[in-house]
Formats: sequence, C-alpha cells, structure tokens
Amino acid sequence: MQRSEKTCPACGGTHLKEIYHLSAIPVQSCILLDTREEALAFPRAELKLEFCHDCGFVFNSLFDLDLVDYASTTEESQHFSDTFSGFAKGLVEEIANTYDLSGKTTLEIGCGKGEFLKELVSRTGTTGLGVDPGFIPERLPDADAAKLSFQKEYFTPKTIGIHPDFVVCRHTLEHVPDVGSFMADISEVIDGTDVGIFFETPDVNRVLSEGAFWDIYYEHCSYFTLGSHARLFRKSGMDVTNLYLAYDSQYIIQYAEPAQGNPPLDAEDDLSKLRDLAETFPEQIAATRQYWTDFVKQRHADGKTVAIWGGGSKGVSFLTTNNVGEEVAHVVDINPHKQGKYLPGTGHRVIGPEGLKTAGVDTVIVMNPIYLTEIKNTLQQIDVEAEVVAV
Repeated sequence: MQRSEKTCPACGGTHLKEIYHLSAIPVQSCILLDTREEALAFPRAELKLEFCHDCGFVFNSLFDLDLVDYASTTEESQHFSDTFSGFAKGLVEEIANTYDLSGKTTLEIGCGKGEFLKELVSRTGTTGLGVDPGFIPERLPDADAAKLSFQKEYFTPKTIGIHPDFVVCRHTLEHVPDVGSFMADISEVIDGTDVGIFFETPDVNRVLSEGAFWDIYYEHCSYFTLGSHARLFRKSGMDVTNLYLAYDSQYIIQYAEPAQGNPPLDAEDDLSKLRDLAETFPEQIAATRQYWTDFVKQRHADGKTVAIWGGGSKGVSFLTTNNVGEEVAHVVDINPHKQGKYLPGTGHRVIGPEGLKTAGVDTVIVMNPIYLTEIKNTLQQIDVEAEVVAV
C-alpha cells in the first residue's frame, strides 16, 4: 500500500515541503541477488522526500511498503566490522550501567540477525525476545534457548506474549512509514508500566548539512534529527530521558520511558535550524552529487581503476542515484554473506578485500568515513596500495 501523505505521519501537521526527488531507485538495497541479470532487473520506484515545518520530520511521501520484503534474503548486519562491533558492545555496557535488567525481560523490535540482543542477554542477565522477519536462526547457533528467543515476523502487539521491562529498537524506526501508529503499538505493548526504552536511529541532520545522497534510499522512508525523534516520542506519551549523537554523529541514541512530565532536553530544540537546512538542502545535495559524479568519471577517464568499499545501502545509493556503471570497477565488503552476490540496480558483484589483490585498484571510495582507519589497515595487511577517500 503506497503512502501518499497530505499530513505529517509524525505530528499530523500540514505544512509540508518537497525537498528531494528521484524518479527511480531500487526498492531494496540490503538484499542478496544471485545473478547480474536479476540485479539489473530489480524493481525500482519513485522517491519524494518531504519536510514537515511543524515538527522537522522528513519522509518519503511515495513510499510503498508492499514493494519491500524484509523477510527475503536481506543482509543488513554490520557486526563483521570491528569498529561497529565495538560500538555495539559499548552501547550494551551503557545500558547495563543504566538499568538493572537481571531477571527481567527485554523486547527488541527489529532485532536483525540477533547479535545485539544476544550480547545484551549475556551482559545483563535479562531474558530476551527478538522480533524481526529477516531473522536467520542459523546465524546464532550458540544462542541460549532458555534466555533468548525470536519471532521471525513483523512487529505487532497481537503476537507479543510478554510485558517487557525494557524495549530496544535499533535501526528500525527509519524503515517504518506510519511512525505514529508504530509508537502507538509500542505504547500498547508496554501498557503504561515502568519500562525503559532504548532507540538508535540514523540522524538526518548530517544528511541535510552535507547533501549526503548515499544515505537516502528506498527502505529508509522516515528520517529524524535529535529534536524530531524526541518530539515523536513526547507526542506519543513518553518522556525522553537521554538524547545524544554517537558513531561519529551518525546515529541518534535516545532513552525514554512512559511520561512523568519531565521537561524537554536542550538537544530537542533544533526546529529553527532544521527549517534552514531544509531550505538549502536541494542546492546542497545537487552540488554533492555533481562532485562525486565528476570525481568518479575523472578517475575513470584517467585510466584509474575505482572501487567502492561498502556493498550495502550506501553503496547501492551512491551508484544508482548518479547512474554510475562501469566507472566503478569493484564493490568491496567484508561481510562474507555479501561476497559473490550482486548489487540491485547496477549488477556490480561484491568481492572481499582479498579480491583487490588480483583485481587491481587505484582508488578506493569508502562509503562510511568512520571505517576509514579500519579499511586502510586492511589494505596495508593485504599489500594493496591505493588512493583512499571517504564520502
């Protein structure tokens, strides 16, 4: 069912403005395709980002949830990176130092492959229930069945047979079109009890500021800043107890609880700045797209072999938004479940780092600057010399 909003899904406001439009992009980017032909024929759809002047929420008003199948062979895990795994473990430690979860129950909505929940259970002694249509049991062969269980399905209050003491939701809210209804479902599950809530969501402030087109793709239909994230929760009857940016200011970290009348945090006051960023965003993103299109084409024209490092959503968006084809020779990813598969839209085959030794490369474009040091170290270890730049 396609979303065609006349009002903001987060606050119900009507002061909306289009800030970005793409006529056709792949409807999924974290998906494994077995052949180049299948990848080239993968379905595309139109995207239109709108900005709500009333609350700062950004959303794809043309998003059609029926086009996205999260139960298919999606591969979103970043835990093969030491950088990301270390970050996730740090969050687990932070949660453990904030809440006493021993003997209590934790619900993770959108648990992915279950790595984070497993770590949280091990560290805190909580009993965990993870819900995700893309969960793969074989990926957690040593999971403690007495302390950890999973429901391979989309989240709905009807099938949650527990009253959780703690709710975790990481990198899921951005995939939800009807964010107001989603928050109502969470409220139903916690049932007004004394429950801790932890959310982690990408921050769109950086995207608006930098014109980071590689961070805009079809699955991400909802985009938040610190302020708009908190405003959604407060409108849904919750207090925001802690709110900050992490992971090189890429991710929103938010703690919340059923409302007790706590006042807004200073970080929530960003609406005026957001309105200014939305006004300049069309010009900013056009300039950024042009820069990287010129960069890749010039390297190619100079006879250089170019690779991008990151075979996930950022890589797919980087290539398909600007119709980059043969100018990029290789796509690299350390996730073994992606290697040998093909990217939707362009048909690039994903290789592992070792593949660069035989394939040859002159320039590596890193799809996320936070991995720059990790990637440079890997290239050094495999004796590959190349120009390395990050978007």
